[in-house]
Amino acid sequence: MPRRRWVYDRDGVAHEVSEDYEQPLPDAGRFLWNDREYQDMNDPRFSSRSQHRQFMRDNNLSTMDDYKNEWAEAAKRRAEHYTTGRDPSRAHDVARALELVQQGRGRRG
Repeated sequence: MPRRRWVYDRDGVAHEVSEDYEQPLPDAGRFLWNDREYQDMNDPRFSSRSQHRQFMRDNNLSTMDDYKNEWAEAAKRRAEHYTTGRDPSRAHDVARALELVQQGRGRRG
């Protein structure tokens, strides 16, 4: 009994294909399959991902994906602040203001 092959389209529908079927490669403009994008930029500083990474390290630079976790944490803190109204620095600020008033150095209006 011959083997049967199936491929799924973008909608998740399975289609039976022949044994010699070869799946077409995706549009090269949508995906970075190799370093071709770097080579096509005609940038003399780098022509591959590894050269680009080295260039970034040598010049103390980074890309925005280096901050993904940091930005996610900051978004969480902002959401908590706006939903609960809690400000972690507020207790310290109030304590410092009271201390200044007790020392006679508070603001006078």
